[in-house]
Amino acid sequence: MGFDGEMDGCGQFIKYSMFFANFIIFVGGLTVFGLGIWTVMDKSFINELLGTNLFMGAVYIIIATGAIVSLIAFFGCLGAIKEIKCMLLTYALFLFIVLVVMLVGGILGYVFRGKVRHSMEQEMYSSIKLYNEKKAFRRAWDDTQDNLQCCGVTSYTDWRGNIPDSCCRELNGKKLQCKTFQTSLNIYTDGCLNVTEKYVKEHASLIGASAIIVSGLMVFGLIFSLVMFKLIV
Repeated sequence: MGFDGEMDGCGQFIKYSMFFANFIIFVGGLTVFGLGIWTVMDKSFINELLGTNLFMGAVYIIIATGAIVSLIAFFGCLGAIKEIKCMLLTYALFLFIVLVVMLVGGILGYVFRGKVRHSMEQEMYSSIKLYNEKKAFRRAWDDTQDNLQCCGVTSYTDWRGNIPDSCCRELNGKKLQCKTFQTSLNIYTDGCLNVTEKYVKEHASLIGASAIIVSGLMVFGLIFSLVMFKLIV
């Protein structure tokens, strides 16, 4: 298969443009995949305190589609170089499906930014009461306070005197005593609500923006594949 004489110059331009676009999409897909994995591994402990699975659900969508996009982009590059019409049409179909899914994941991640505080505040006040009763909440609170260096919902007073060790600052790898007497030198004074909200918003914006950018590149890949399909004789 190949291009006819009149369209050879245009066809070659489309061919190599599609190859280049798919290479960028391949790299972008891997980047989005990596960002998603980093988010899950880096601060997955806060999921119990979010009050909704929307954020992590969006992250998992992005991880899956990022991996699939990279695989599809690889075959897109192959289809462009080999000029295989069947592969180009299949590529365009799968790219369109993944494009829709990825846009949904990106939009969900971005939209979640505006709803994070209200749901987190409710869940935090609810779960802090169950700290000593449920292991999942205890671990989530301890990990969040240790890693984000915060204490309580808005301050350490939310613990009503029952301050856990995870609220205490560290010195030379050892926890300071902060349960009986609290000062800014021995206890984390920032509330976890503001710290966690900032973290989630930053990650939601980063992942959402990355997904939308890659989706935009996929539109070009889709257009190039359909044009090239029509040009091949």
